[in-house]
Parts: sequence; structure tokens; C-alpha cells
Amino acid sequence: MKIRSLLLGSVAAAGLATTGYAADLGVVTSLDVCDELGLSGLTISSDDNCLVITGGVTYEYSIGDYAPAVTALVFDRGGDNYTVKDADGVLDDNSDIDAWLKFVATANSDFGPATATIKLISENGDQVGAADWTVGVDEAWVGIGDTTMLMAGYKGSIFNDGDDAPLNYLGLFGSGNVDAGVYGLNGHTPNLGGDVIQVVSNLGNGISVKGGLEGLGEATFITGVGVIEYAGDGITAHASGAVDATGHWLVHSGFKGTWDPVTVVGAVAVGSHGWWNALGSVSATFDIFTLAVSGEATAGGEYGIGGSLSATVTDGVTLNLGGRYFTDTNNAIDTGYQVEAGVSAAVTETITLTAAIGAVDTNRIAANVYGKAGLAWAPGGGFDLSLNGEANTLGAYKGTFKASKSIK
Repeated sequence: MKIRSLLLGSVAAAGLATTGYAADLGVVTSLDVCDELGLSGLTISSDDNCLVITGGVTYEYSIGDYAPAVTALVFDRGGDNYTVKDADGVLDDNSDIDAWLKFVATANSDFGPATATIKLISENGDQVGAADWTVGVDEAWVGIGDTTMLMAGYKGSIFNDGDDAPLNYLGLFGSGNVDAGVYGLNGHTPNLGGDVIQVVSNLGNGISVKGGLEGLGEATFITGVGVIEYAGDGITAHASGAVDATGHWLVHSGFKGTWDPVTVVGAVAVGSHGWWNALGSVSATFDIFTLAVSGEATAGGEYGIGGSLSATVTDGVTLNLGGRYFTDTNNAIDTGYQVEAGVSAAVTETITLTAAIGAVDTNRIAANVYGKAGLAWAPGGGFDLSLNGEANTLGAYKGTFKASKSIK
């Protein structure tokens, strides 16, 4: 409360002072440190530092009968399985609030901008209401430099694992196991991020290099990381390597290039214990139609394919038809498919409606049909709201309300 009062009082005082000077002097212009550094948004400036504040709050509430989850596919990589919602006759609901604030203070130095970054996140777990909330530190680090920058403290990894998302409508089953893409064997990859010392350098012509030590503070988990990246002329590409003190290692490389009307993605991850995971995808747009095909494979004898046809039938209305298939040649029980037809319609500049119907069948579960529909509203000001509903022939159903506001 004292901090808030201080900030509000400072803003009010600044406003009154500006009004007074404007009355006496007409138009007064000034260039503060934020302007000199080219920083904008929600800023507070002093003689030497510009403080940029960003953040956001997201609230999500779900209700229905959507537990327990039934495992449909198990991946050799490990991690999360692919699951399908089932019904148990019990009403389920979940209320979740995510909130974060990030403060970046920047000042000029002889070596370029010097920064200090602190990011705070809410940690409410399964608490109902805000009485027992705690606040955690997600980032706390300092940096200095411009084209070459030194960073040290608590932050995320410089390891680049992008340029590897499949281009088809539904994506791929195995790729979805790591959000979207390729990665190493779960439990046998280096420790990334945490306490770090990192250096990144822009060499020009779209090429940059990165290097650092991560996972500091516990000798057995110290990881060396190196990255080379390229971005330009419709192409992004990278090669990342990491090895830790236990001998776990991982190399991740990815490429995405667009040459109208064709886009190509290719990626491979190679790591400890003889693991590899490769993915390729291509899409082509002809008039109102976009065709996309994707494929994946792993060292465990797993293979997946996917394809889709999308059509922009009118301005703001897109139809999608997609399917994907997965099989493990060493364990045939992990074989299955999914097909889906969907539509997205921007009915106004701020409201978008979506709907889809599909089917999933694997050797681990009974074939089931599902349907889902949603409404998204984005009136501006960083505010977003959505309403979504889904149900399947296993008896599961779920309704979700979500609202968020960003601070920029």
C-alpha cells in the first residue's frame, strides 16, 4: 500500500508540475532517459535509469465432467502421454489465476545499455481465492552490452529449440509431446537455465552466436551451451548444443524457410543414449487453398504423419480439414489416428467464432467422436475473453471461461 501510494503521489505531483509549467511557459518538450534509450510502454524514468513495467493477469474457470484422463498413446521419449477426456459421473471444476509482473531497469554505460531484470509470478497452486497466495521469482538477472551482451543471474536458457513446429492443421502426435517439435530423451537431457552466465553476439548479416554456462550452483548439473542462429530473407535456422557434467548431451537444429507460396520446416534432435527425433513439414498456398503435410520419426521406431487442407472461403472465414496418424513399430499398442473438420469465422473485428467435429481412435482406447465450439472477444486495450465448450461420446463434457489483460 505504501508503494502504491508513493507511485500515485509521484504521478499526481508530476502531472500538477507539468500543468503549472505549461501554463507559464506554453509548450515544454523534454527528452528523458527512456526516450534516449528508445524504450516505450509503461515507463518510469530517473536521471540515469528507465524502468519498463510489463505484466498480465489471466483468469480461467472450467466446469463439467472431464476426469479422469484416459491414456491414448505413450511415447518412447517419455514425458506427458497423449490422453483423452473421460467421464466418471462427478462434476469437476477448476479455478486458476496466473499473474506476473516484470521490471526492467536500463541505463547507458560505456559498453552499451546496462540492465537489471526482475520477473515476479503468482503461485496460488490449488488454493481457492487469494488469501494463501505466494509470489515467486521467475527471473532475476543483470546484463550489459548491445551487439554483444553479457548476462548473469537467474533466467531461462539460451538453448534454441525452435524452428521445428509442423505446419499442418492438427500437428503431429509425437511433436505435441514437447508442445510442438523435436527434443531429447526425457530424463537424459542436460539441465538448462537457472543460475547462468551467458554471452550473446550479433555478428551481422543475420548471424548471431551464443554461449554460456547454465545450471550453476550444483557442480553435477553445470551445463555448457553453444548456439549459432540465422534470420533473414524469409529464413530462420539454428543449431544448438548442450552438455552437462553428468555426460547428458543434446543437439537441436531447425530450419524454416518461406518462398512464396511454399514454406518448409525441417528439424532434428540428437542426444544421449543413442536418441534421435526428426521432423519435416511443407505447406503450399494456392489462391484460397493451403495444403500441408508433415512427418516425424524417432530412434524408438515411432513414425507419424499428418496432413490438412485449409480454405479461406471469404474474408475472415477459414475451413480446415485435417488428419494425423502415429505408430510405434516396436509396440503396436501405441497406434492411432485423429481426424477433424473445423471452421473459424471473424464475425466482427473483435469477435471470432470457432467450431469443430472430429474422431480419435487408438489401440489403447475406444473410438470416440468429439465436438467443440468457442467464442473469442478481443475489444482492444490488451484485454481478451473466450468461452469454449467441448464434449465427446465417452460422456465427458467441459465448459471454459477465460479472461486476460496484458500490461505493456
